[in-house]
Amino acid sequence: MEPDTARSPAPLLADSCLAFTPVPQRRRRASGWTPDTQACFIRALAAMGSVGPAAKAVGMNRASAYRLRDRPDAESFAAAWDRAISMGRTHQFGIAMDRALNGVTIVRVLKGGAVDVSGGPDMALVRAALRDETVPPGRAKATKATE
Repeated sequence: MEPDTARSPAPLLADSCLAFTPVPQRRRRASGWTPDTQACFIRALAAMGSVGPAAKAVGMNRASAYRLRDRPDAESFAAAWDRAISMGRTHQFGIAMDRALNGVTIVRVLKGGAVDVSGGPDMALVRAALRDETVPPGRAKATKATE
């Protein structure tokens, strides 16, 4: 790979807050952390907020993602990772709160073919949020010292 193209910004994220310079590949492998794979991983991380599922979504594993992040030439990738995981956790918190307050529809087929449809707020999740057990990312739980 040419040095000029290896250090250019990832084209999939070039005009976003997740823009980063891909980590150069040590060896040329189709199944490795190519610049496109890195960009797709950052996008998946922004959607999912979790490293394992994001790595799996791009055909990689969690351990190799952390090894890539820990490389000395991965500062830009690591910064994009931090922004993406924060965005993903905020997104997932919003989804959880929506499901807690608006509920989800549950359809069950009972013996004899009868269908039971139920739904509504998930009160356990609402109570957990009210107890401050579920805190949006970037916000610390209130402690006695900070109250």
